[in-house]
Amino acid sequence: MNHFDKISSFSKAIGIKAPEHPLFSISFGNKDECGGDDIEFSADFFIISFQQLESGNITHGRTKFDHDRGKLLFVKPRQTVTFKNIKLKEECFLILIHEDFLAGAALHHEIKKYGYFDYETNEALYLSPSEEEVIWSLVSIMDKENHNNKDDFTKTILLSHLTTLLKYAHRFYKRQFINRAEITGAIATRFHDLLRTYFETKKILESGLPTVSFMAEKLNLSSRYLSDSLKQETGKTALELIHLYIITEAKNLLKEGKLNIAEISYSLGFENPTYFSRLFKKEAGVSPNYFRDHHLN
Repeated sequence: MNHFDKISSFSKAIGIKAPEHPLFSISFGNKDECGGDDIEFSADFFIISFQQLESGNITHGRTKFDHDRGKLLFVKPRQTVTFKNIKLKEECFLILIHEDFLAGAALHHEIKKYGYFDYETNEALYLSPSEEEVIWSLVSIMDKENHNNKDDFTKTILLSHLTTLLKYAHRFYKRQFINRAEITGAIATRFHDLLRTYFETKKILESGLPTVSFMAEKLNLSSRYLSDSLKQETGKTALELIHLYIITEAKNLLKEGKLNIAEISYSLGFENPTYFSRLFKKEAGVSPNYFRDHHLN
């Protein structure tokens, strides 16, 4: 696997023009120019690309790019990505932003808040025609600024437009969460069904507490996309919903009064009763002992 620490070396490897700026690049291509050779790589820069595949695969880890809907793909530094036999349907663009380009700017911290850089490629952003127009307009403005005579304002203006693009992408992803729920079924419903099955089949005794990564894998989603989708649907993250489910089960067992605190803890997959007690008090507002003593008949 190739690792690129320079935008110029990556550009050469995929057959596009070398950037004028060593830390920032925007390139465009028609559908016949955006394919390139097969390559597996990671890099020290952020990648934002617009492309719709006619054939071939883009993968992040083992997850394939969504051919039918995905168009806008976000990759953060040091993620492994593979391009294989790529043939595109339409024009594309590629934005490369080295980490060093953001040093000292507010976006250096803000970009970490945009969770879609952690999404898998099958969760790429698909765009309506009006949304495409917004994105392409911003990229065109950035490209024009990037090729103007450089002055003290150039970088600030580029970062301002880039921030706007990322905010629009955040808005469009929120719309996607809602629309895709109609296509695939509400993620929250599937999530709770999976949790219920996990407990009913006693898998918790075999494998311990369910993790966000386990739930995401079973639902064919990345952990970040799952949490963001659930936050949109329920107001709670995946981890928060797992904790709420566990505490609900714990309350039922405490009310039954058949098991002591340690036994309840182990039955719910906790290796340490102290950790169970801390989590219970955090979520329920009282200790397990207090809850049991005040709810037993």
